Amino acid sequence: MNENTFSEFRSFINNKSVAILGVGISNRPIIRFLYALGANISAFDRLDSDDSVLTKTRSDFESEGIFIKWHTGESYLEQLSQGEYDLVFKTPKFRADSTELTALRQKGSILTSEMEVFMTLCPARIIAVTGSDGKTTTTTLIAKILEAQGHTVHLGGNIGTPLLDRIDQILPTDFVVLELSSFQLMTITQRCNVAVITNISPNHLDFHADYREYIESKKNIFRNQTIFDRLVINADNELTNKFIGLQKGSLTCFSLTNNISLRSMPSSESMVFLENNRIYVRSALCTEEIMSADDILIPGRHNVDNMLAAIGATHSFVDKKAIIHVARTFPGVEHRIELVACINNRRFYNSSIDTSPNRTINTMNALSTRSERGVLIAGGEDKKCGYAGLGNAIEKVCHSVVLYGDNAAMVREILIVECGPNTLTILDANSYDDAIRKAYQLSAEGDVIVLSPTGTSYDHFRHFEERGNLFKELVNRFSEEFQ
Repeated sequence: MNENTFSEFRSFINNKSVAILGVGISNRPIIRFLYALGANISAFDRLDSDDSVLTKTRSDFESEGIFIKWHTGESYLEQLSQGEYDLVFKTPKFRADSTELTALRQKGSILTSEMEVFMTLCPARIIAVTGSDGKTTTTTLIAKILEAQGHTVHLGGNIGTPLLDRIDQILPTDFVVLELSSFQLMTITQRCNVAVITNISPNHLDFHADYREYIESKKNIFRNQTIFDRLVINADNELTNKFIGLQKGSLTCFSLTNNISLRSMPSSESMVFLENNRIYVRSALCTEEIMSADDILIPGRHNVDNMLAAIGATHSFVDKKAIIHVARTFPGVEHRIELVACINNRRFYNSSIDTSPNRTINTMNALSTRSERGVLIAGGEDKKCGYAGLGNAIEKVCHSVVLYGDNAAMVREILIVECGPNTLTILDANSYDDAIRKAYQLSAEGDVIVLSPTGTSYDHFRHFEERGNLFKELVNRFSEEFQ
């Protein structure tokens, strides 16, 4: 963004009629931002007008001097479709091809999002990360590595804090690091300077029309790049490997197996790879050893993958000392194999982010490499992903499983199919309180007790953070009782 760009937007938005669809975390900054620029705002949300969350949100806005029109309750979409608006800002998980938004577009409304506007106006270099697994850890690693080099970094998207209402604090010399979901990418038309795709596997098929649509949304992260930009992709992943050659600018591949030969690569291409447990960066000019994989503090082969992706995104901007420092000191991200407590020589881990079978498989593999043994607490809302391989991965670590959640029967079925009917002790629970108690009773000294749900949180919670926080709260509350 230059001053002219922002001035043009300020002039454009002043006195425009704007609809905000959903008043969650991602859209609250847009309300503040647009109100300050003179927009006439109408907010639409499914929550009833007397809902405590909505009441607090409205109170917070009014205490800031922000007064807008509210349309709430079950009929909020009907109210939306009856109006006429210059711009409509949607939440990431509201489909742009819905009947209501299609009707508004036909009336002349411009459909956009908080992230689209932010990327349009952002003056800094943008590094964006997407993928089916590893997005948050990779995004955080990138930000930490840049900070270790002394760069000013703004972390946002699906993690960190909303950035739009703080855009005047972002300088052209800064870095913005964004985690972007397939929901956000479906409608993104802006470019990022560095695009990272950690991997792609079936995910969110409860939202997307089909797997192809999911893949195409991921590809939007690099579709708008130019010859001056860089694409970082996983050479080991069957799907992302096929993106080689689609880049418009530079390409960096990362690989745990060094399975792609780029020795005759053009000067615009490079590779980050693992060989004999050492991590290297290879370019057309030289091959540089960065560090040992053993330097990475967070456990699991998948986290080596995440580190390779982060190195691929940052190696042009930092010295390897910054990479090594972060590798040795970064303890991991909350809700990802997060150590909660040790009670009577039993370690409780929260991995509430494990919203798919593949994530639980990765968690089990990470614990298996450390020869852990114990009890799994699993169950959540099904995402219509395959469960093959889940039982085999769980059996490597767990002697018992406690199930609570909508997909409990699916998890039980794959455990019996892959492990046999008598290999694991499998119990059902009627709450997380009950699940933790049963898991503790099934455990022995030295065991781990791991929450890895294998499904989304929407069967009982608003998001995976709420689920993980409840688990941690209950474990800490029970610690005195267990001891």
